Amino acid sequence: EGLLEKDRRDNRNIGMHGASHILGRVPGGGPVTLLTHCNTGTLATAGYGTALGVVRALHQRGSLSRVFCTETRPYNQGSRLSALELRHDGVPVTIIADSAAAATMRERGVQAVVVGADRVAANGDVANKIGTFQLAVAAHHLGIPFYVAAPSSTCDPTLASGRLIPIEERPGTELTHLGGVLLADPEVDVWNPAFDVTPHELITGGIITEWGVFAPSGLCRAL
Repeated sequence: EGLLEKDRRDNRNIGMHGASHILGRVPGGGPVTLLTHCNTGTLATAGYGTALGVVRALHQRGSLSRVFCTETRPYNQGSRLSALELRHDGVPVTIIADSAAAATMRERGVQAVVVGADRVAANGDVANKIGTFQLAVAAHHLGIPFYVAAPSSTCDPTLASGRLIPIEERPGTELTHLGGVLLADPEVDVWNPAFDVTPHELITGGIITEWGVFAPSGLCRAL
């Protein structure tokens, strides 16, 4: 019960710090349009969420215009879970295909990208759901701040960089089949990593924790 309450409190602090930091960088102070990836909300945490906690905090302040959720293939956590949560809470949300993310950033006025993290290395490299790295690359190219929202417990100072983070590889059938229906050549080679690593230099907004927003390279030292 104590851990449950701590997680909820930490998530609300993440949301508060993230919302304030994002609004502080937006001319006029908002409202803002965000893009997020995978599920980082109530269904992924003990309640409220990390990246979705930032979304919720902005919405509660009346400072959120819209959030775009990637579908997050191959398990569609964005379309099945994140969009469901946000619709339930009355948050303006739009689902996009993973392959539409860069175009959405450029054409639909995205002002910040906010994602979660499964692990943060000592130098600030971040492991998260596959597809995060390419979002960071697109955001960097377009000059859009890229944020990672995660509790301080996610930081692993024993790993010098993200290259040392083990990456799970999932069964190829997750890509070649849908609902038991074969969609590809049954003998085709498949590479299906569950996560990727985003280099710290692409996390241009910062890493949002329950203690505040940190530069990636200084997070583990600060904590």
